[in-house]
Amino acid sequence: MNRKQKKRLQEFTFILPALIVFTIFVVYPFLQGFPISFTKWDGMSPHKSFVGVKNYLRIFKDPNVQNAIKNTLIFTGLTMFFSNFMGLSFALMISRKSKLNHILRTFLFIPYCLSLVLSSYIWRYIYSDVFYNIFGVPSPLGNTVWVMVGLAVISVWRDGGYCMVVYIAAIQGVSKDYYEAANLEGATPWQKFKDITMPMIAPAITANFTLVLAWGMKVFDYPMAATGGGPGRASETVAMLIYNNLFTYFKAGYGQAIAVVFTLSIFVISTVVSKSLRSKEVEL
Repeated sequence: MNRKQKKRLQEFTFILPALIVFTIFVVYPFLQGFPISFTKWDGMSPHKSFVGVKNYLRIFKDPNVQNAIKNTLIFTGLTMFFSNFMGLSFALMISRKSKLNHILRTFLFIPYCLSLVLSSYIWRYIYSDVFYNIFGVPSPLGNTVWVMVGLAVISVWRDGGYCMVVYIAAIQGVSKDYYEAANLEGATPWQKFKDITMPMIAPAITANFTLVLAWGMKVFDYPMAATGGGPGRASETVAMLIYNNLFTYFKAGYGQAIAVVFTLSIFVISTVVSKSLRSKEVEL
């Protein structure tokens, strides 16, 4: 075994524990549930009726699936943009090392330390008892048009701090020599941001956008805790639809079919977005 092979083996040992956990809790359940997606099963009965690809064909005709996809995409789009926008904005303002900035970073990062369910309960209270009682603004969680926006606000409030920390680390890694050279050339703050900061922190942008995309696509906790999927089904996401089919409607076969398509979709979309952003890292 040569040095290169030894190095690769050593690197593999670092990811082996995570790979084992991922295989046990993600890959194995996915493969185990795949055969169920071809059956009609209530999730409890020992009898399963084989229905072939009927469950998969039904997905493309089900209005509830279309509604869940729409809600999920709205939530994902809003959180991807605003979590990164807020995170990058805060990072640019408080990236310099100082006692005040350290305090501000801690304050802004605290929401990310809270659980998704607790964050949902906090904002449900703010919407209903603070915004309405003090400002007279009705809760968006009770409005079929604004409910997904209201849920997205909770996510941005929580995940913006995480994005900020990643961006701060990237900004602090940019050599000051670039900015000093730009100052000598008379560059404006916008030019320095566009031509120096953005290209240098491009890997952080890729990481944050990909992570928030994946989090948004599989969102479950926020609507489950804050709205229960309501009003009506206005905030039912794909993850909630899968859960409801498996455990509420007792349609395990159909729920598994949605889960298979959904899992593969997340993998494909995340891969495409990540590769697309990485291909532009050099161009920025």
